[in-house]
Order: sequence, then C-alpha cells, then structure tokens
Amino acid sequence: MYTEKYLFNFTCKVFMKMGCPETDAVMIAKVFMAAEMRGLSSHGMIRIKDYYQLWKSGRINVKPNVAVVHETPCTAVVDGDGSVGMVAATRSMEIAMQKAAKLGTGWVSTRNSNHYGIAGYYAMMALQKDMIGISMTNANPLVAPTFSVSPMLGTNPIAVAIPAGKHEPFVADFATTPIARGKLAVAEKKGEKVPYGYVQDREGVPSDNPAILKEGGSMLTLGGDYEHGSHKGYCLSAVVDILSAVCSGANFGPFVPPSVAYLPVRKEKVGEGTGHFFGAMRIDAFQKADVFKAKMDEWIQTFRNAHPVHGIEKVLIPGDLEREKEQKIRKEGISVLPAIANDLEQIALDLGIDFSVQ
Repeated sequence: MYTEKYLFNFTCKVFMKMGCPETDAVMIAKVFMAAEMRGLSSHGMIRIKDYYQLWKSGRINVKPNVAVVHETPCTAVVDGDGSVGMVAATRSMEIAMQKAAKLGTGWVSTRNSNHYGIAGYYAMMALQKDMIGISMTNANPLVAPTFSVSPMLGTNPIAVAIPAGKHEPFVADFATTPIARGKLAVAEKKGEKVPYGYVQDREGVPSDNPAILKEGGSMLTLGGDYEHGSHKGYCLSAVVDILSAVCSGANFGPFVPPSVAYLPVRKEKVGEGTGHFFGAMRIDAFQKADVFKAKMDEWIQTFRNAHPVHGIEKVLIPGDLEREKEQKIRKEGISVLPAIANDLEQIALDLGIDFSVQ
C-alpha cells in the first residue's frame, strides 16, 4: 500500500523530469490522486506509463502556452498547445468558473489537448464556488457506433457535480461506454476476462477478451447492443464529441489522436488534438443558494428513501460509491498492482528518480 503523499510526490517528480514546470506537475498529480483516492484506478497510476511513452515519442508539449483563442462574455475556446490534458483542462475549467462568477454561467470548449484523466475532477472544481460543474471530453477512437465494427468514437465521459446543503454533493461521472478503456487495461493486467457486452472482435462478434482492441476489435457504446439501448449510448457519445471537438476545432470521432503511444497517429486530421467541454453555473443564478441547496437535500433524501431490491442494503446517490471508497483508501492506503508498480519502477530508473515497489 502507498500513501497519497508518496504517489503525489512521485507523480510530480516524473512530470518535472519530463520537463513540466512545477505548477503544471502539481496540477497533473492532483488529478492522478483524485482518481486513485476515489477508487478509479483505471485513470490513476496505470496511466503514467501512457504519458511517459507519449512524451518519449514527442507527442505532448511539456511547456505549453495554453491560451484563449476566441471568446464572448460567457463562452471561450481554449487552445491547449499540445499540453498534458490536465493542464489545459484545469485552466479551461477555471476560465468557465470566472465567467460564471461574473455572468451566472460560463462555457469553454478546448482543443489541442490530450487525455485529461477523470472528468469528475473538473466538474467538482465548481462545487467550492457554489456552482454546478460540467465536464466532458472526446477520446481516441476505440468505440464502434451501434451496428458498426469501425472504431469511430472514444469512451467520451460526462461528469456533472451539483452542490447540496447538509448532504454531500451529487457527482455523476460516467463513460458513455459500459466500461472505461483503462478498466480494460486493469483487467488485462490482472489476467481477467470482461463480461460480454463490453467489447467485440474485428468481425463484430461479442468477446470477453480485455486485450481485443490490440487485435483489431472495438468497444461498444453504453447498452452493449441495440436491444439493450446501445443506440442511446451512441447518442450520448456523439453529443460529447460534438461539444468537445466541433465547438472547439479539435479532432472529432475517428480523427482523435490516440492517448497511447503504441497506436499510430493518422496523417489525416480535421482539427487540433483532443477536445474537451466545460460548464459552470452559479446556483444563485436560478435560486438563492441556500434555497437551492435545501431543495437538493430534499431531492437526495427522497432518492435515499427509495426501497432497495432484495439483497441490496441501500440505494446510492451518484457520488456515494466514490466517497465510500475514498474513506476506505484514506485509512488503508492506495493499492497499486504489481505489474503497474513494476512499470513505475522502470520509468523511475529511466528518469533517475526513486520508486519503491511494495
């Protein structure tokens, strides 16, 4: 087990050795730790190898000039200048909140970025300002639209964070696929199979192999197949892609550059880098803040009172599971799979820093 502080400091050192300014390295490490602490290890330390390999292949800019390239009083387009995604995303969400503070609402679409970690981190930034936060991103094409075998979309997550009063905030953070790509990687590291309905082979035959993407297979949209609503998952994923990329001028759909170095970047492109979308809304733009929070408390309590099915202790509110995991991890520490720890040790050796395999 590792402490949050140990892994945070190690992550900062890795990115600073790669050439990132300390302020950017801290931004990046905060998002990695948020993933690990909330039990979302698919977006935690396992991803450091991806970024390290992208850096070695010259596909990320560690000294970017993240800048607003177009704006109105309540909207902006941000160019990430090829940065590590967490840097462009954090600054973009800050701009959205600044605009919301002045006008009640702020919206930012970001281009020329890279994978940004967990979507929920940026949505939750708004909670400290009594705002509703929204975050989404497109991603490298691994997902086939309904009735297709062609990887055209990313896992394209959506996150929404809404403050409450006496209750903890509502935090929905979900991919528009049945499983995140990183969780496939975790399953592969563990030598486990995945349920049918998550992935298919190159011919469209359902598969339980988490490594099927390396064999020309693809992920499926939320629902798995048409009979179970995959067309609705396809719609959600498409909306994320359009807001993140068409609005900003990033690459959309099959043109999004891969966030792993083992996949080649296609020569044809329709924009710049990966795209994100952020929103911030002051709750007092709708009702007085205390009134809004009281109504959210009422909403949350109403759903907590729902009768659970047999064998289930309680009905969860979005965000509950991650908070429960965080409480446990704070007590017990962060577990890193041996295969991932070995990857981190090798990266540390390459960069001339220390990492202890436990």
